[in-house]
Amino acid sequence: MRCRFYAAAMFLSLIAFGGVSANAQQTNMPAILNRVGITQNLNARIPPDLMFRDESGKSVRIGDFFRQKPVVLSLVYFDCPALCTEVLNGELRTMKAISLDLGKDFEAVTVSFEPKDTPALAKAKRDVYLGQYDRPGATDHWHFLTGDQQSIDALTDAVGFRYTYDSSIRQYAHAAAILVLTPDGRIDRYFYGVVYPARDVRLGLVEASEGKIGTVTDHALLYCYQYDPMTGKYGVVVMNVLRAAGGLTVLILGIFMTLMFLRERKRPAGISPAAGAKSR
Repeated sequence: MRCRFYAAAMFLSLIAFGGVSANAQQTNMPAILNRVGITQNLNARIPPDLMFRDESGKSVRIGDFFRQKPVVLSLVYFDCPALCTEVLNGELRTMKAISLDLGKDFEAVTVSFEPKDTPALAKAKRDVYLGQYDRPGATDHWHFLTGDQQSIDALTDAVGFRYTYDSSIRQYAHAAAILVLTPDGRIDRYFYGVVYPARDVRLGLVEASEGKIGTVTDHALLYCYQYDPMTGKYGVVVMNVLRAAGGLTVLILGIFMTLMFLRERKRPAGISPAAGAKSR
């Protein structure tokens, strides 16, 4: 029951990304949740020299994963009994739902904010989720990292992720979200909760890549849809839709007029349209 309570409380904390909303406070939520939330640091760059350990225990720089592709970043802890699993499950569902491929089109990095987590735990988690993702070429492209408190603090501060430990139940209270980073490690998008709409995440990855991945349709959708930081979702930009509709109308009329002009030019000289109809 307490795990369920904490999961519900985390969702309430996301209503006001800076912490607990006034409505949540009025329902006598625990004071500990005042120290939980997400502060958006859009366009901030994650320090590339932060040191972590990969699944084999090897020391790695987080910047080693900022290459030529956008990155999906998630912050969890591997022994979490409830919410973290839902975050990873949601991330997995979305990655399976989009046609962009892990490894080919983007990278994924999951970092534990529990300094006691070990590379062995990280490897166990990686094996489970990569096994369920089950697409060719993805093996070395979803990275599960552990680190010391100093590196964890620097990373969580950089992305605006606030969490706290509740010693009464020996669990962390934390928010739920995944982030999309640009290939050079800048924070481009936040997606909140544990359900991440495939369309939004796909558009976020295409946008973060600066057009290097995705289809013509994706780029057309980005003209009509715009990311809203307040909701963490993409919404319709009405003016752009009207412009696109107007442009399409002009194009159709242009094609129609061109076809009519070509038809008239093919008509035999000296025969008017009325005469041609009468002779028939």
